[in-house]
Amino acid sequence: MTNLIIDIGNTRIKTALFEGDQLLQEEVFEGLESALVYWKSVSFEHCLVSSVKWSQVELQAILSFPFSYLNQETKLPITNAYRTPASLGLDRIAGAIGAWAMRGKGPILAIDLGTCITFDLIDGSNSYLGGAISPGLGMRARAMHELTARLPLVDLKVKPAELIGNNTISCMQIGIWHGIEFELQGQIEAYTRKFPEIEVFVSGGDAQSFDSLAKDLIFVVPNLVLYGLNSILNHNVE
Repeated sequence: MTNLIIDIGNTRIKTALFEGDQLLQEEVFEGLESALVYWKSVSFEHCLVSSVKWSQVELQAILSFPFSYLNQETKLPITNAYRTPASLGLDRIAGAIGAWAMRGKGPILAIDLGTCITFDLIDGSNSYLGGAISPGLGMRARAMHELTARLPLVDLKVKPAELIGNNTISCMQIGIWHGIEFELQGQIEAYTRKFPEIEVFVSGGDAQSFDSLAKDLIFVVPNLVLYGLNSILNHNVE
């Protein structure tokens, strides 16, 4: 069974082909036109679309093939025990399901290092419980610059090797980078104490920057959301 997975964000379109649970091909497009050309060139049996930009009705007028559309009513392969499910970002639970599907069971902790850092837990009973949200790299830098009178907007392309800054810029860079690193370590240690059998999956645009955290129970996966969307599609097709 070949699946086409489409994840439409505000600026980019991520898409992947799966054969069952196996990822065959992954592509990223900056615009819709190039994505449409690609989708016409591939063969698939089922399709699931997740979109923050276009509604299901709008996409039905754009796409020339049938598809399922991810929303709050879509059936999930796990139990959603979040207290306010209507407020839960679908990308968060899709990423958690991606990690859960890779392991085949809970407990898992899915960490996404994007604009925000999200921590999402599926427990040993395969129930999504929630997690935490905190500012990401760029957001921390912009907050210090925009909410103060004199702090500059610092470059975060390179992770500092030092622990102690000797000027304002290096102090800010070290504070941001090591602040996130120590936050990740602390969160992972806390979850591990509560769930000793937990496995941790890290994804998102900044995931590779923190690959030094990778230990026996920590796996860096570039895009857990695509895997999660495929698992959701398989669950609904089956």
